[in-house]
Amino acid sequence: MAPSYGRTLPNTYVFLRLPSDIVKLIELKPNTIIEVGKYGTFSSNLLIGRPYYTTFEILDKREGEAHVRLRYVPAKELNAEVVAEYDAEVKDGDVGSETVDLDEERVAAVEKDNRLTMDNATRQNLSHLEIEELKQTASGREIIDTIMANHNALDEKTAYSKAKYSLRKAKKYLKRFTVLPMEIGTLQDYVREKEPGRILEMREESLALITAWSNAHFSEALTGASADAQSGRWLAVDDSGGLIVAALAERMGILRKDEAEANVVSGSQDGDHSMPDAPAPTEDGPSHRDFPLPAASNTITNLHSMVQQNVSLLKFFGYDSNTPDTDHPLHDRLLPISWLQLLHPDQDPTYREPEVVNEGTLQTYKSGKKGTYYKKRRRWARCKAIVDNARAGGFEGLVMASHMDPANTLAHLIPLIRGGGHVVIYSPVIEPLVSLMDLYSRERRAAYISALSQRPDEVPSTEDFPLDPRLLLAPTLQTSRIREWQVLPGRTHPLMTSKGGSEGFVFTARRVIPLEGGVEARGNFGRKRKAPGDTGGTVGE
Repeated sequence: MAPSYGRTLPNTYVFLRLPSDIVKLIELKPNTIIEVGKYGTFSSNLLIGRPYYTTFEILDKREGEAHVRLRYVPAKELNAEVVAEYDAEVKDGDVGSETVDLDEERVAAVEKDNRLTMDNATRQNLSHLEIEELKQTASGREIIDTIMANHNALDEKTAYSKAKYSLRKAKKYLKRFTVLPMEIGTLQDYVREKEPGRILEMREESLALITAWSNAHFSEALTGASADAQSGRWLAVDDSGGLIVAALAERMGILRKDEAEANVVSGSQDGDHSMPDAPAPTEDGPSHRDFPLPAASNTITNLHSMVQQNVSLLKFFGYDSNTPDTDHPLHDRLLPISWLQLLHPDQDPTYREPEVVNEGTLQTYKSGKKGTYYKKRRRWARCKAIVDNARAGGFEGLVMASHMDPANTLAHLIPLIRGGGHVVIYSPVIEPLVSLMDLYSRERRAAYISALSQRPDEVPSTEDFPLDPRLLLAPTLQTSRIREWQVLPGRTHPLMTSKGGSEGFVFTARRVIPLEGGVEARGNFGRKRKAPGDTGGTVGE
C-alpha cells in the first residue's frame, strides 16, 4: 500500500527506476545533489513535492545555470512507442480484420522473419566517435532517431525486432527515471537483489502469504467492562531486518505517519523554520521520547536474540530506534523483548528495579545526575511493562521468520497465543517445517491423547513428544512463487533470466485450547428411517 500522500516529501526515501530497469534508492535531503550513474546528476530540490509514478528526463545544463533541469515526460510520449509498435503489427498483418486479401507482397511481409538477418557493427554507418560527439550536442531521442536512420538493415527486421532494437537503444541513451514511493514490495525486491540473506531470501509472494495468514489488522480499543484488557497484540520473531514487522505494521495501519504529521514546510533555504511545540504533559507526568510506556492496543512485540532488536529496514519508513520520533505510530507500539527477558527475566539487569531515592536526597542531586536517575526509572518501567505483558500471553497471533529451529522455540511461544490465534512460520528451506508438520500431525496427536488416557497423572515423554500436538490445529505447509512468462504469438515461454535462490515455505496453523478432563458421549443418536405413512407425530405415553 502506497503512502496516503501522493507526493514526495523532504527527508524521506524514494526509489528511482532507471531506463535499464535498475531501481536506485535515494534519500530526499534538501539542498543536496542526487547521482544516477551515467545518466547524470540533479538537485534534490527538483523532486521535493513532485507526485509519485512520474517520469522525468534530465536535460543538459545551459550556460549560466548552476544545475541541470528536469523535464516532465507526459504519458502520451511514454506510450508513443507502444502505440507505434501496435500500428506496425496491424499494418503488417491487418490484425483485427475479419477478411484479409493478401497478395504476394503482403504474404512476404507477413511471413518475414529475421533468421537471415546479420546484425553486426558493419550495418551501422555511424562510428563510435561520431556517436560520442552526438551525445554532447543532441538529446536522447535525437540520438536514437539518428542511429536508427543510419542502420542499413533496419528494413529487414520484423516489427517485433524493430521494437526490441528501439527499446534497447532507449535504455542506453534516454536520461529518464520514474519516481516510485517507498513500498514494502519494492523495498523487498531491492534488498533481495543486493543482500538476499538479509531478509532470509524472502520473496514478495511469500511475504503476501505470511501477512494474509497472520490475520493482522487494526483493532479498536476496548471500552466498558473490558477497557483494561489489551487487544490487537501480535507476537513476532523477526530475523529479516524488520521486514516482517513492517509488513504487519502496514496491515495494522501503524507503519507510516499521516500526511499532516509528515509534511514539512520547506520555505526558504536558510533553514529558519518554526519549531514544533513540546508535547503536553499527561496525568502520569511529561511525555518522554526515549522510553515511552507501551500502548494498550495495536502493538507488535518483537522477540529477538540480540542485545538490541535489528529493525534497520524500518528507517526507510521514518522510524529509527536510535533516534525515535514521538509522532511515529511505532514509537509506543513496537515493543522489543529478548529471549532472556521472556524466559528468565530475573537474570536481565534491565528488568531489575533501580534503587529508589527519596525526595530529600533527590533534591541534593545535580541536574545531570537527577536526569540520569529518572532515565533509569523510565527504562525500567518500560522494560517491566513489556516483559510482564508478554509473559501474560493473550496475543492475537504469532509470526516467525528466524534462523532458529521452530521445534525448539514453539514450546515457549505457543502458550502465549490466545485460543483461535494464528501461527505463521516462514523458512527459506523446507526441512524444519516438515519436522514441524510431523510434530503436530493427526497421528501424533492421537498417540498423545492415548498416552494421556492410559496415565492421566503423567505427562508423556518429551523424547516421543517434544511438543504438545493438541495445541495446534490444521497444520498446513505451502509455498508460492510467481514465474514471469513472455506471451507473444509463437514465442510464449517462461523468462530465462529469473533470479534463483530459495523457494520459501510457510507453515500455518490455528491455536486451540485442549479440553481438560475426559469427554463422554452416551445414547444412540442414529436417526431412524420413517416408515411409509408415518406422519411424524409423537407417540403418547
